[in-house]
Amino acid sequence: MPERNLNFDEVIERRHTDSLKYDFAVRRGLPEDVLPLWVADMDFKTSSYVEDAVVERTRHAIFGYTETGADLSNDRYFNAVAGWMKRHHDWDVDIRWLIKTPGVVFALAMAVKAFTKEGDAVLIQQPVYYPFSEVIVDNKRVIVSNDLILGEDNRYHIDFEDFEKKIVENHIKLFFLCNPQNPTGRVFTKEELTKLGDICLKHEVLVVSDEIHNDFALYGEHTVFAKVKEEFADNCIICTSASKTFNLASMLMSNIFIPNQKIRRAFRKQVDAAGVSQLSALGIVATETAYEKGEEWYENVVSYIKDNIAFVKQYTKENLPGVTVIDGEGTFLPWLDFRGTGLSSEEIDRRIVHEAKLWLDSGRIFGKTGAGFQRINVATPRSILEECLRRIREYVVEKN
Repeated sequence: MPERNLNFDEVIERRHTDSLKYDFAVRRGLPEDVLPLWVADMDFKTSSYVEDAVVERTRHAIFGYTETGADLSNDRYFNAVAGWMKRHHDWDVDIRWLIKTPGVVFALAMAVKAFTKEGDAVLIQQPVYYPFSEVIVDNKRVIVSNDLILGEDNRYHIDFEDFEKKIVENHIKLFFLCNPQNPTGRVFTKEELTKLGDICLKHEVLVVSDEIHNDFALYGEHTVFAKVKEEFADNCIICTSASKTFNLASMLMSNIFIPNQKIRRAFRKQVDAAGVSQLSALGIVATETAYEKGEEWYENVVSYIKDNIAFVKQYTKENLPGVTVIDGEGTFLPWLDFRGTGLSSEEIDRRIVHEAKLWLDSGRIFGKTGAGFQRINVATPRSILEECLRRIREYVVEKN
């Protein structure tokens, strides 16, 4: 049966489906009629193979405790995940390394609990995905940021001297790496990862690498941190999921790989202490099927997203003076710099929400270095994206 869900121009009604993206504006303090292009899920149907597999599993109509690997000689779930990692990232994974969690953010929180104590500092690189900060602060740890630097080449770069200085001065033992980087879009090179990893080894800093956007290295090659050096594999936790790649966020299934047995046991102890054991039956089916049969859908969605990003860049260049699309190599979440408009970050937010009636992600939530920026989700039909950009032109830029 051929793949059916390849019409990414189709506008699908998502309101009144308990969608976080569409149905929670008022509850979040925004006008009810905002057009949402914020949280990182797609407005596209997932692969029809996933759709059919979930429907078939649902018809069984029994949703008892479910686990993978009943057949020790042929764990279909692990084989699907491992096959995808090998084909797309040239990474050979061992079944012993895998711990399944209900999400990558959950895994970050477990790492904080397992490898730091209250009052310790955890290193991040802002601007960065805001739950990084939340799981640190909510667990009574301290945020330390090695801020990324926006260079003259319109790309973000790592300040390695500051990176090491922050580690030494704050007695850092845990570092959250985001690669591909959200929201700047950087896909760090092997050379950059080598420098980071060597510094962390030198100072005995454990690296938790959030690689959830690994399948959206659109203009570069994603390098798994654990692949860079054998010593790095022994000093890291690699966080992955099909949730971004195949639009499966609510399936609550992430794959966390920890090659080092001692680190893995400490992490597993915290997962067990949190009361998590078996996960979603439908999440297992969806992830397994996506990695086994979703290749055609994935290739097409990547192509559509690349075209949307090119459209945003061209439209911005021609119609949005004072706004710059930051050049990145990955994710479907372009980072827009509004500082050239001369507007304050507060005024930018106000115009976008209350005049343009758009729900984007204000750069301020990604850390102080995000002020004056906005993150936009382009995994949406072109018609929606065009309307969003038209509103920015009319209500944010031209109003000046």
